[in-house]
Amino acid sequence: MRPFLKWLFLIGVVLLAPIIPLLFWETEVEAVVAGWTEHPPSAPLTALIVFALLATDIFLPVPSSVVSTLAGSQLGTMLATLVCWAGMTAGAVIAFGLSRRYGDAIVRRYTQASDVVAMQTVADRIGPWGIALTRALPILAEAMVLLLGASRLEWRRFLPPMLLANLGIALAYAAFGELAAQHEWILVAAGVSAAAPLLLTWFLRRHLQRVTSEPSDDRSSST
Repeated sequence: MRPFLKWLFLIGVVLLAPIIPLLFWETEVEAVVAGWTEHPPSAPLTALIVFALLATDIFLPVPSSVVSTLAGSQLGTMLATLVCWAGMTAGAVIAFGLSRRYGDAIVRRYTQASDVVAMQTVADRIGPWGIALTRALPILAEAMVLLLGASRLEWRRFLPPMLLANLGIALAYAAFGELAAQHEWILVAAGVSAAAPLLLTWFLRRHLQRVTSEPSDDRSSST
């Protein structure tokens, strides 16, 4: 029963996190939302901001899922998809190019050793298409791109899965954001788009930790 309670507590905390500010600063949050709705920035400026944030994802802790969802609410599905796809693609290309040039140094600078080991496990099993599997997951997506770049993967093998995965993710979040804006629950949508990738990342990390520990456990039990 304890593991179940831990899972329940974790999910509850993550899902409630975006709502907690509303309980204490409801007036301030409503004012910000109202101001954004009544006087939103122009579409070109919004697109530029979204692109810049997503393109610098490797250097800054940008919640790309939230940014893409909010972009959909402001720009509509089609334009937001194009802008988010371009921004995420630029960020991935920059990260991959840097890691190809500087190798393990850039990997150590921007990732944790445990994440590199986990992504190596994924890469060993499914190769470059591990990019598609992890592209929507914060932290792990960057770790996968940097790892493959440091391994000197060819650009022609890197680009197809990255481009396809970015397009699917951008379309999904942009459509979700536009739908949320139409029904006036954009704050809830932003919270869900922030919580869901974090939960999926936690699940995958736990699974990969078990997978990577199994060989050592088997060897120790056989000696």
